[in-house]
Amino acid sequence: MITSLAHINLTVPPGTLPAAKAFYGDTLGLTPRAVPTGSSHRLAWFDIGSSGQQIHVAHYDPNTESPAAESARHPCFKVENSEKLGELRSKVYEHFKRGGEGAPMAADTPGQENSGAQGVDIPQWTRFFARDYAGNRLEFSV
Repeated sequence: MITSLAHINLTVPPGTLPAAKAFYGDTLGLTPRAVPTGSSHRLAWFDIGSSGQQIHVAHYDPNTESPAAESARHPCFKVENSEKLGELRSKVYEHFKRGGEGAPMAADTPGQENSGAQGVDIPQWTRFFARDYAGNRLEFSV
């Protein structure tokens, strides 16, 4: 039986692993981990706290694959509480606004409605969305 998530693999354009490390490591605060020997040119792995869960980032081959820049597929990162969610939302939005290495392509504005589906059974302030620098959609929730 499945009991948890081991990892999620996201794809990014070749040559952008430094941007992945800037966004996933610096902005989101995930812990970088070693990748298999000989794969550091195409992979970046990150631990999600001490959960044993990971985010794997791999560059895609532009000759055989294409990014789904507006795809609705996404991982959802659990954040410990509403206060931390607000802090992270501000941090992601600030990186979006200032630009630079690994800057998100899009980020929900703090204090405004999130860009996800809305409804009575979906509390507005318990989540937000962003697109990383490669167009991967990301959800963050409590």
